[in-house]
Amino acid sequence: MKPFKNLSISFFYFFVSTLFFISLLAYAARFDIKNNCNITIWAAATPGGGRQINPGGTWSLEVSPNTKGGGRIWARTECIFNGSGVGKCLTGDCGGLFQCQDGGSGAAPCTLAEYSLGTLNMDFYDISLVDGFNVPMIFNSTSPECSGIDCTGDLNGNCPTELKAPGGCYNPCAVFKTEEYCCTGGKCKATNYSMFLKGGCPGAYSFPMDDITSTYTCPSGSNYNVVFCPLGSL
Repeated sequence: MKPFKNLSISFFYFFVSTLFFISLLAYAARFDIKNNCNITIWAAATPGGGRQINPGGTWSLEVSPNTKGGGRIWARTECIFNGSGVGKCLTGDCGGLFQCQDGGSGAAPCTLAEYSLGTLNMDFYDISLVDGFNVPMIFNSTSPECSGIDCTGDLNGNCPTELKAPGGCYNPCAVFKTEEYCCTGGKCKATNYSMFLKGGCPGAYSFPMDDITSTYTCPSGSNYNVVFCPLGSL
């Protein structure tokens, strides 16, 4: 009888492992990242790496559910890479690498789509301007009950002189580096600069203490769209 007992144990572990694998698939998410700009975008994602997306192109990125620590997607502009995937981008550069490394982010200024999957069976997501703005973006779920986030204001064209950057608009913290603009981790309030950013992207959060009102939720298992230049230009 021992062989049958061992077989039962083996089947039990196979069954549990299969259920676990199926549960992981159930909470994985697909991010369809579309470039609607009139220029080439080098999309970046952590996790995910990077992809060159020509105008009108889409990168479908499958993300596993173990991203409770957070994932990010953003656009890089005016990039040049060699055959080894080493180079530089005008905005959103991630250490000079074509394939961005997990846990990293893009160099300011860059518009960030941020998310965390599977926390209490919910996904959390937002558009952040804490690292400034380079490309208009929308970030929404394919689930109709979940809210989309619109960040399509002309922040580059209207950027205050002191925040202007090549290819984008800085967040004030990157320029002034003072506690007033949440640069030291202390408590801070909205400023004229953060209100300017918020005016162009009402659904995004414009400074660190603004995230309470600018973070959105959707049931785990949902899929998402990230569209650069949704209005058809840069």
